[in-house]
Amino acid sequence: MSELYMMATISDRNQARRFLAFYKEHQVSLTLVAYGRGTTASDILDSFGLEAAEKAIIFSFVMDTEWKRIKSGLQKQMKIDIPGSGIAFIVPLSSVGGKKQLQYLTEGREFKKGEESTLKETKYELLVVIANQGYTDQIMDAAREANAPGGTVIHAKGTGTEEAQKFLGVSIAAEKEMVFMVTRKEGKNAIMRAIMEKAGLASKAKAIVFSLPVTETAGMRLIEDEE
Repeated sequence: MSELYMMATISDRNQARRFLAFYKEHQVSLTLVAYGRGTTASDILDSFGLEAAEKAIIFSFVMDTEWKRIKSGLQKQMKIDIPGSGIAFIVPLSSVGGKKQLQYLTEGREFKKGEESTLKETKYELLVVIANQGYTDQIMDAAREANAPGGTVIHAKGTGTEEAQKFLGVSIAAEKEMVFMVTRKEGKNAIMRAIMEKAGLASKAKAIVFSLPVTETAGMRLIEDEE
């Protein structure tokens, strides 16, 4: 059995192509790249050797067995442990919206699903939706019908191989939007179903959705149930 993880890599923007080439070399070609600006306190930035400059955030998907090999390569080939090179981390996916969406995220690689999550006692889940640009309202309308809270949207550009494209029939190199929503665990499945039914593969949004376990939260009182 395997665990599937979302891998996030944060580096200076001018290093993004190096990381993308490295991941492609290691058969991880399905990536989503977003851009931002570092705002961390200077003492923390100094500890990582990162300046408060333009950043690239690369999202990709790996299995636990692949992560060991990729981590070794990041350390030996990319010298990620040297301050200023960047940071990478993984978060386990707790569920995926459907079989085709799983094939898309794993690019058809052999994957035997384990139990739903290694973090079973989480109270909240982070839902992540990846969709074609311009369909955020359609996604959020579907999610709200299933009592989802608000979401946060970031713009991203996908890169990947034709092999991965065949699973959904969408262009991986197209402009994408990623929608992030934190919701109660017990309401997660209804929201995911609503998104798949009204903004999924049969729609122009071509949305895929998966969830990540959230271990701790702050500022969630507005959606807390009354005791």
